[in-house]
Amino acid sequence: MRIVIKIGTSTLAHSTGRLNIRRIEQLCKVMSDLKNSGHEIILVSSGAIGMGVGKLGLGGRPEDIASKQAAAAVGQCELMYVYDKLFAEYNHTVGQLLITGIDIENERHRKNFENTLYKLLELGALPIINENDTVSTDEIEIGDNDTLSAIIASSINAELLVLLSDINGLYNKNPKTHPDAEMIEVVRKITPDIVALSDGKGVLGTGGMATKIKAAELVTKSGCDMVIANGAYPKKLYDIVEGKPVGTRFIKENG
Repeated sequence: MRIVIKIGTSTLAHSTGRLNIRRIEQLCKVMSDLKNSGHEIILVSSGAIGMGVGKLGLGGRPEDIASKQAAAAVGQCELMYVYDKLFAEYNHTVGQLLITGIDIENERHRKNFENTLYKLLELGALPIINENDTVSTDEIEIGDNDTLSAIIASSINAELLVLLSDINGLYNKNPKTHPDAEMIEVVRKITPDIVALSDGKGVLGTGGMATKIKAAELVTKSGCDMVIANGAYPKKLYDIVEGKPVGTRFIKENG
């Protein structure tokens, strides 16, 4: 399968913004094993701003664009250094793609991006993609990596998109405020009732459940399943790829 895996900031970093070393090591090990078994893996990774916040000792995610861009510039270096080091331990080569909203909206830019992505896969590399937060502004930003990963999965005809964050899946109520909330294991059609279940944002990240539902709407229309799962359990990726019940699975249209 061609699989796009999106890793959220809350999965990669502790609440301090510093890297969660044990978790990222496990994630890279599992993704390397999946790649060894014949799957094509594309990684969409958040975390640049969050890591920059921790490394610069800012104490919290900045509000102004310049500080966000400075944090991203510092954090992106650390992020890619870690990925390159960990994947190299399992003999996999990574390639970095940083894109902005213009690269998605402009047909020529988007075609160039897709050509590069396909060539990296053809050469056996593992593409790691993030929005270019060092140059993005409110006017041109994609906004969140849930949306970005859905656009990529649709563009390259992926069969599975996995969104890893700090939540187990989609619930029938907000589990933070309703102890009796029950997780929905399978969504076969995204109805207005399903859309109405989305709310809330993470501490370090920008995406909430609303962006994940929008991502599901996009990819299921393009013939791709999508799973929302908790990134705290990297080995669950094996079960997800095998189609076992983990998190919430959105079934592709006509699937």
